[in-house]
This record gives sequence, C-alpha cells and structure tokens, in this order.
Amino acid sequence: MSFYPQIKQFLLGRTLPTSAHAEERLSNAAALAVLSSDALSSVAYATEEILLVLVAAGSSALALSLPIAVAIIILLVIVVFSYRQTIRAYPQGGGSYIVARENLGIYPGLVAGGSLMIDYILTVTVSISAGTAALTSALPALRPFTVSLCLIFIFLLMLANLRGVKESGRIFMIPTYAFIASIFVLIALGLFQQATGHIPLASPNLPVTEGLSLFFILRAFSAGCTALTGVEAISDGVLAFKQPEWKNARLTLLYLGSILGVMFVGITYLSHIYHIIPQEGQTVVSQLGRIILGNGPFYLFVQVVTLLILLLAANTSYADFPRLCYFLARDGFLPRQLSLLGDRLVYSNGIILLSICAAVLVIIFKGQVNAVIPLYAVGVFTSFTLSQAGMVRRWFTEKTPGWLSSAFMNGLGAIATAVVLGVIISTKFLLGAWLVVVAIPLVVCLFLVIRRHYQYVAERLSLQGLPPRNYLPRPKPIVVTHPAVVVIGQLNRGAVEALDYARTIADEIVAVHVDIGSSDREKLQEKWKQLEADIPLEIIESPYRSVIEPILDFVSRFEERHSGVFTTVIIPAFVPRNWWEGLLHNQTTLFLKTALRAHKSRVVTTVRYYL
Repeated sequence: MSFYPQIKQFLLGRTLPTSAHAEERLSNAAALAVLSSDALSSVAYATEEILLVLVAAGSSALALSLPIAVAIIILLVIVVFSYRQTIRAYPQGGGSYIVARENLGIYPGLVAGGSLMIDYILTVTVSISAGTAALTSALPALRPFTVSLCLIFIFLLMLANLRGVKESGRIFMIPTYAFIASIFVLIALGLFQQATGHIPLASPNLPVTEGLSLFFILRAFSAGCTALTGVEAISDGVLAFKQPEWKNARLTLLYLGSILGVMFVGITYLSHIYHIIPQEGQTVVSQLGRIILGNGPFYLFVQVVTLLILLLAANTSYADFPRLCYFLARDGFLPRQLSLLGDRLVYSNGIILLSICAAVLVIIFKGQVNAVIPLYAVGVFTSFTLSQAGMVRRWFTEKTPGWLSSAFMNGLGAIATAVVLGVIISTKFLLGAWLVVVAIPLVVCLFLVIRRHYQYVAERLSLQGLPPRNYLPRPKPIVVTHPAVVVIGQLNRGAVEALDYARTIADEIVAVHVDIGSSDREKLQEKWKQLEADIPLEIIESPYRSVIEPILDFVSRFEERHSGVFTTVIIPAFVPRNWWEGLLHNQTTLFLKTALRAHKSRVVTTVRYYL
C-alpha cells in the first residue's frame, strides 16, 4: 500500500463495502446528537441576539425578551408539528427540496434547495465561530487566534464525518447530552437562587439610542428566530434512523422541540432576572455561568460543553448538506461527483465541499458571530415556507385519511414561516441579509446551467438514431498477436467509437465494465446484444465502489494470458466544449491512465469523442 492510502486509512478507517450501508444507521439517542445539535446549540446565542437588539432601547426594553421568547416558542411548536406531518408523508426522507419540487414544481424546489445549501454553510460558519467565542470567553488569551481555531475545528469536524455515520454518532453523543444536562442544571440552580433571594436586584442603567417601535421589536424577534435553525434537519435525514425510520424520526423531532423550548425559555428568563447585558468578549451563557456558578470547575465545564455543542452544531450541516447535494446531483443540478458514496459510506465530496465553503466564510468574516448572524435564517425560513406550502398542496391533491387536519397544520406552518421570513428580510436586509437574497437566485441559475450541460451531453452521447449494427461473432484467431481491452463506463456513442477503433487494430477484444452498485445490468446486456454482440462483455462487481482497482486486476490477468505480445488498453473519453465543463464530470479516465502507468501497462490509448 502506498503512502497516501496508508494515511487515508489511518485517518478515516478501512473502506466499508456497500452491503454495510444498511448497518450505518442511528438510534434515536444518537440521531438526536447528530441531527439536532444545531437546533439545541442555538440556545447559546439566540437569547444574546435578542438582547443585542433590545439594549439600544434602554433598560426597560430588556423585559421584552420574555414575550419575544414566548412568541418564538409558539413558532417552534408550529414548525415541529408541521414537520411531523412531512415525515409521515415522506417516510423515505422529505427534505424541503424534494417536497417543494414534487408539489410546487422545479423552480420552487431549486429555490428551496439553494436556500438550504446556503443555510447549511452559514450554520457551520456561525456554529464554529460561536463555539470559538465560548472558548475565548473562558480563555481570553486565545482571542487573537480566533480564525486559526475556527479552521482547526472545521478540519476536525470534516475528519470525524468522513469516518462515517456511526463513528460521528458515537463521537457526538457525549458532548450533546453533557450540554443538555449542564444547561438544565444551570437553569435549575438559577431558579433556586431566585427562590432563595440570591439574585442581583439592581437593573443596569442603559442609555436610549433608538426608540421603541413595532419594527424594532420585530427586529429583535427575527434575531431570536435563529433558535429555529436546524429543526428541519430530522425530516431531511429520515433514512439515517433505524427502522421504522419515519416513526423514530417523528419521535426524535418531538424530543428536540421539547428540550429546545425548555432550554431557550430558561436561558432567556435567567438573563432577564439576572439583568444580563451582552458584553464584548463574554457570551450570555458565560455571564450567567459566572454569576450562578462562580469561576469554579463547573463554570469551566459549562463553557467547554458549550464550545463542544456549538462545534457539533455544525455537524447537523455535515449530516444533511451532503445528502441534499446527493439529491440535487442525482437530478442533474450539481456535479455528479456529489452523488457518489465515499470509502466510509458517506458522501465524502459533499463533506469536503461544505468544509471549504465554511472555511472561506470564516476567513472573510474573521470568525465573528455577529458579523455572520444577519445572513443567517433567511435560507432556512425560505425552505421552511416552500416545504410547508408544498405539503398543503400534497394533502389537497391526495386527500388521504386525516388529510384535512394535516393540511391545516402545514398551512399554519407555511403562513407562520412566511410571515417570519418577511420580517427577517425586512429587518436584516441592510445589515447583510441582502447577500443571501441575491445569492439564492444566483445559486438557482448555477443549478440550471449545470442541468443544461448534462442534458446536452446526454443528447450528444445518446445511441438514439444510431444505425443497426449486425456484427457477426468474431472468429477466434489461432495465434493472438494484438489483444485489446476496452473499458466501458456507459454504452454511449463515445464507447461505440472506441469499440470500432478496437476492431481495426486488435484480433482479440474484450470489453470490461465495473458495476459499483448503480448499473442496470439487464438493460446494459440487452443493449450490448443489439449493438456489440461480436465482442464479449465482462461485468465486474465492485463491493467497495472502486473502479480503478478492479480494472487493474482484470488487465493484469488479461496480460498474463497474453504474455509475449503487447496488450492495448482502450479508454473512451468525451471532451466537453469548455474547460470548466470538465469539472462537472468524474476524472476517471485521468485516474485510470495514471494507475495503468504505475502498473506499467505499456500501451494505453484514449479514444476521444468531441461534444
């Protein structure tokens, strides 16, 4: 084994066979840790975002944090029960993209998909930045290294997720439940101190820099709605659960809503009675911890688990972003590479793409939570609204038993989230939300450009209209002087031309196709009989989803049978019109030629088909 595979195996573990995919499922407890950490961790900064707005209206305005929190909890209840209907209707996974596309059409579906992609990237950026802020609150000496710490944490999360679903579930359960327990203990101790009269009575005297108005209150409400980001993750990740998947997902979503609601209201209430004001370099949770717990070990424990849960909050995106990219890539709206399972049965390319995008945003915004927050929640509430509207249309179309109550619940969810979306855009537009409002249409345009390219390639490579090819079986030569192996990915015009070339130079030809689990064998063999019956086709199963290794093994055996003569390995390849279009396709030809060179195969020919 060469150096790179050894390092890869050490970091990520051994390659898993495709047959193990069904085993890589999560229990409800593990799923709560993997898919809900984003929503649960929002209590670490949602209350602070409300207070950051209210302080501008003076001390008396801080009391509004409680009714605002109650309004957000009502919205949370509506969203949770709405998504429970979605999970029931889509037991195989009903993310916003799928629901909106199936029920509202392709463009609403793409808007929902693009919105969620942007939100998932921002979730990683906000969560990592907030987690680092919790660390630097406890250890101010680390503040100059904020960006470097953020990048290190992103790399570690990427590594953990590349190891696979089960591995990440085990890693993330302890910090998630430690955070939940610590916040509940903090709330309980804070309420106990209030009951025994051990709380500060003096309210801070804040200058009034902005008048109290409906728009002002709505701005504080929209800031607190960051508490709802991540709630949809469970409906996106239904297939990550053990059977029965949809029932376990609905139950876990109920647990999530209950735990999140209690923690959010508890932190907001404590912030009110302890007269907490946001401070530079000190999070609200850190201030509460110092007042209620002192500066002892338990305070440090709360800060450490807050750091960990905020880092793990990004894991909700790591669980769902690659799966969303898979659906979009499967439908031709993103590069096909994003639809491929990696060595550990996760969508590795999606995980790496998410990490790169988040790292770029961390560098641009210098790891500052408050700089990224205005961009946050626009995407998720857009997808909320489209998903719930799609569900309403589905219920009215299908009219299954109990459809009326389900339609009412989803309709209420659609109206509520649409109103909140309008509030978020209107109150945060000039603060930075305009970037997301502009980015979503641009992402949708990118989807359509990619889809148009794939449709063009499919038309150019299509066998439709190809004249009949009634080849007779080739007689086996007495002495083979020039054998050839033709590598077949798909039977298309490019492959046909490569086979025609092989007939002109070789007296013995064999075609080889590697099935990584996605091939329709019967259809391929039927087409082969119609078009290329004179050349035998070998189909090799690849349980570990590798294309290169099975071909190398086949070529080795073929060359051994024909020692003493030159074997030509023929690889069909199509050439796109523009260089950038090559990025949308797997570079299997390049990797295979490199591997054959290392394997010391002496004659390797590429037959190019120009699109």
